[in-house]
Formats: sequence, structure tokens, C-alpha cells
Amino acid sequence: WIDEEGAYPESDDSFGQVTIGSYKVGTIIKVSEELINDNVFDIEGYIATEFARRIGSKEEQAFFSGDGNGKPLGILSATGGAQVGVTASSSTALTSDEIVDLYYSLRSPYRKGAIWVANDSTLKALRKLKDGNGQYLWQPSLRENTPDTILGRPILTSAYMPEIAAANKTLVFGDFSHYWIADRQGRTFKRLGELFAPTGQVGFLGSQRVDGRLVLGEAIKALQMKA
Repeated sequence: WIDEEGAYPESDDSFGQVTIGSYKVGTIIKVSEELINDNVFDIEGYIATEFARRIGSKEEQAFFSGDGNGKPLGILSATGGAQVGVTASSSTALTSDEIVDLYYSLRSPYRKGAIWVANDSTLKALRKLKDGNGQYLWQPSLRENTPDTILGRPILTSAYMPEIAAANKTLVFGDFSHYWIADRQGRTFKRLGELFAPTGQVGFLGSQRVDGRLVLGEAIKALQMKA
């Protein structure tokens, strides 16, 4: 608060720089000329769709567990990743109190847009947890295309989140808008008609240049199992 004609106080905020680079992910698929010539459907279109699926899967894996060496720095990285909000008392099981503790380990401004992320086996364990009144923490969605919730916040799954095991970060909760993804270009798709001609094949090459990094560590908190 400032008095009339009073001086504006200076904030104690500080800013640093985060470098977001560019890493290439890609692969080649080879198809026989006979298959292309005899095909009754658009195999090139199918391969392009398959490239998108494969590259997207590889990106998702890196965005969670990437170490920053030749690939993006993932959310679960020990350095530069999500902060540990709760350490579980067990290496093999979760408790409802620990889920509540993780929820409140995240500051309230981030909770407004926060989501939970876990793999399917962890979600199965979460769906069995109850509060002190015997009510399940997990609540099913009542609307189509709307995620289920835990403590009022949506929960999503990823195959690249670790399972419940000693020292694993098995559950994260936070505002993922603070994980920045830099797409340097769209996915490229090239037909290599001559390279594999001596073997009667046609190559298809797909690639993408991308990087990702959590720019605000306190925006996402992780639950880590006991070592």
C-alpha cells in the first residue's frame, strides 16, 4: 500500500535465464516396393500417422524422465525437475494422508490449475484410498470427456510415470503450464526413393526438433516413495 505521492517500493523478485535448446528425434521406416505398388490403401498416409504416434510417445517419455543429455530435461529429473513435496513412509504403498499432504505441499496459486499425473498401476492404488470417513479420494467424472478427480483436481495417466517402488517419484501434482516445450519446427516427413533402391525398398524418414524444461520448480510437486 502506498500513500498519496508516496514512493513505489521495489520488489525483491529476481529473474534468471533458462536455456531451452533443440534436440532431434526421428526414425526411418523401410517398405518394399511391392507392398507400395500392391497396396489398396494410402500406406504413405498410414506411415505418416505412425511417425506422429512414435515421435509423440518418445517426446512424452523425455518430458517425464529425460536427463537433458541429447534430449529434453524431464519433470522427474533430480536436478531442474519437480520438487519433492512428500516422501512416502513406505516403498510399496501410498496412504490417503500422503495424498492430502502432496496436495497442500503445492502453493495455492498453482493448485488452481493443477493436475495429478500417474501411471495406470499407481492410479489403481489411488482409487482404493479412502479418507477418515470412508469416502474414496478418487471421484468419477459425471460428464463425458472430463477427467476423473482426486481432491477436486483432474487426474491423468502416462505410461512413462514410474510405478510404485523404492525411491521412485510415482505421483506428481502441479501446474504443467510451467513446463515449457519448444517446437523448433513441425514434424518433417520425407520419402527416400533412391537410397534403398538396390534392395527394392522405399524409405520414409520422420523427425522433429524439440526441447522441454520446467522453468519454475515449485509449480510441480512429486511424491517420492521411501528409499
